[in-house]
Amino acid sequence: MQPADPAETSRKLADLRQEHRDLDAAIAKLQGDPTHDDLAIKRMKKRKLQLKDMIARLESALIPDEPA
Repeated sequence: MQPADPAETSRKLADLRQEHRDLDAAIAKLQGDPTHDDLAIKRMKKRKLQLKDMIARLESALIPDEPA
């Protein structure tokens, strides 16, 4: 379900990008800890990939369709 409003799509895209950056920082921090939780890192990486896919879909939704 994608918002029809381009402004709303842009806001959602910004939120997803921020969450992606936050996860990246959290993963790096956990990996630096010698007692890190491998399962938590795997879950974070999976969520990060989901965010990347969602970002790609929203970015393509913002690109106007060109006639063939």
